[in-house]
Amino acid sequence: MGIKSFQGIRKVIKKEFDAPILVEDYMTRKLVSFSPEQSILEVMELFTKHNISGGPVLDSNGFLVGIISEADCMKTISESRYFNQPILDKRVDNYMTKNVETISNDISIFDAAGIFHKNNRRRLPVLKNGLLVGQISRKDIVIAALKLSGQNW
Repeated sequence: MGIKSFQGIRKVIKKEFDAPILVEDYMTRKLVSFSPEQSILEVMELFTKHNISGGPVLDSNGFLVGIISEADCMKTISESRYFNQPILDKRVDNYMTKNVETISNDISIFDAAGIFHKNNRRRLPVLKNGLLVGQISRKDIVIAALKLSGQNW
């Protein structure tokens, strides 16, 4: 004879997910930004001073016009050595990446991870209504995943 349950039909309880999962929850808001007119030498000094490897390039109105990275600086150093010219007169606008991929502040970190995996970028500027509000890096996504590892995805 089987065991009977007299509890009745059980209500399915949907688990609430309350951990933050949006890009804006993990992005860096205080950025070191650069201008197109700055010298590459000054950019390299700021990279070492702030322990960063890249940052957004903003025009005089504060709009994103590019991104400069250590890789761009390596290109400058290599060319300067090859042509036997000083780095001092090299400007950011000649070496920055102008077609910048951006990411919206309101997408999930999982979607952002997919973008990083697909495009092989180290950092992405974060826009809200077309304005720069921060930057998210691959490391930020890893940190977010570690914080969420105790949750059910």
